[in-house]
Amino acid sequence: MARGNQREKAREKNLKAQAGQKSKNGMSGTEFAKAKEDTAAIMRAKQAAAEARKAEGGASKKK
Repeated sequence: MARGNQREKAREKNLKAQAGQKSKNGMSGTEFAKAKEDTAAIMRAKQAAAEARKAEGGASKKK
């Protein structure tokens, strides 16, 4: 009956590993939409800054 104990130990180990894994997405639909909009706003600001630098000749680059 050692086989049953081995199976039980493997099951416990697997459950522990699954509990430690991060879930894909814990946000609700509205939270996800807000996060997406915030990210888009940041990217639009970066793009505008890059275009402004490009328009003035690209002399002042931020490092």
